[in-house]
Amino acid sequence: MADFFQTGSIATLHMLGTPDLERLERELLEFSSETPIALVLPCHVKELGTPALRGILRALSEVDYLKQIIVGIDGATGRALWDKARQTFAQLPQKPALLWNDGPRMRRLAQQLEAADLDPGPPGKGRNLWWCFGYVLASEQSRMVAVHDCDILTYSREMLARLCYPVAHPSLGFDFAKGYSARFSDRLNGRVMRLLVTPLIRSLETILGVHPFIVYLDTFRYPLAGEMCMDLDILRRIRMPSDWGIEVGMLAEVFRVSSSKSICQVDVADRYDHKHQELSMRDATKGLNKMAVDIVKCVFRTLAGHGIKLDRGLFDTLLSAYSRKAEDTMRFYGADAELNGLSYDRHEEERAVSTFVRGIRAAAEEYVKDPLGDPLIPNWNRVDSALPGFFGTLHEAVLLDNQ
Repeated sequence: MADFFQTGSIATLHMLGTPDLERLERELLEFSSETPIALVLPCHVKELGTPALRGILRALSEVDYLKQIIVGIDGATGRALWDKARQTFAQLPQKPALLWNDGPRMRRLAQQLEAADLDPGPPGKGRNLWWCFGYVLASEQSRMVAVHDCDILTYSREMLARLCYPVAHPSLGFDFAKGYSARFSDRLNGRVMRLLVTPLIRSLETILGVHPFIVYLDTFRYPLAGEMCMDLDILRRIRMPSDWGIEVGMLAEVFRVSSSKSICQVDVADRYDHKHQELSMRDATKGLNKMAVDIVKCVFRTLAGHGIKLDRGLFDTLLSAYSRKAEDTMRFYGADAELNGLSYDRHEEERAVSTFVRGIRAAAEEYVKDPLGDPLIPNWNRVDSALPGFFGTLHEAVLLDNQ
């Protein structure tokens, strides 16, 4: 039976009945005449030529309601890799604009920002998205932006259409939509979400009591999803982390600048699979281990920004509460997997939880040493105020790199 239960502080838009992609795309084409839609794709050169990206490009080539496709290319440290990226995306009929984030023009723009105390941060997905958002604003062609990753193995046109629809629709009243979907193959996936984020948030709620931001974050069924869609006004105002905390950090910023009544989450696919990161149990600088530390630091600093006092006593309590909550969570997911005939390796789940415990402890230690941490990337309103001609310079640089 399809689920249509509403819970928490934001609207949940479910997948009910038989999907009607033709209707969604027809209406999106109508909506796009008043609200032109841009699609932003953060892409690393390692993803070029992968089965996931090939499938995404095949699907996008049949989409006719997008005004722009903007691709941020990371890792193209030489002309050959840049040319490979351009050749890869040249097959799209929409003629996408590519940002050569490691190219000489973009590096000069980054230096200009640093000189004006507007550092865009170290390379990473957050910085990549930030540059792409800046180009959307600079080009002045679209009024809303959709985002998704380039490693989705189960990508389809319906996923994009369902993601865009709530924000593009003129009368639904949503400024921000977050995608979610069931993450499984022959086993349950999404370990960081299942075994870290949800138990952590609910442990914090047990300790701190009901807090609007904690309730908001716990309402999202998959807050770590890379699929999101937003109005340009939000795009201008949000600040972003440059590390693995990007998804949680953006949700925190949307919570800060928008009303919960204008935020929704939407079921975009009946099943989702993508490239999976290694756990990297013994190396906190790689894989899910680093991701866990960055996410937890982002949560801590956001809570501090809401006036919640975080100290060593709270962190000690949190580690105990999280361990107990994660233990219960593993039992629940084990039963879920058993009922549905999925593989469930309890030992691997335990190893993941042990890694996340160390990640929480490391994040707490880093927070105590430096409560502010690395500053968020400045929002584009501030850049435009400090450097009034920067949008034009960015637009020209991207056009020259694409010639």
